[in-house]
Amino acid sequence: MEIVYYTLTGIALYFVSDWLLERIEQARGKRFENRSVIFFAIILVLALVSFQIIGRLAGSN
Repeated sequence: MEIVYYTLTGIALYFVSDWLLERIEQARGKRFENRSVIFFAIILVLALVSFQIIGRLAGSN
């Protein structure tokens, strides 16, 4: 069942990261030159945190 949690979380993180990057760019007033690098950094941080939480809740430290 954990694989389902990780998969659904990964899909959600993709959309959340995209939304967050769009909000940052709107606040900045222009697009970043290296959007993919910033997107990767956002999704990496969110994935590490959320996957650690899932692991702890599922009991598989």
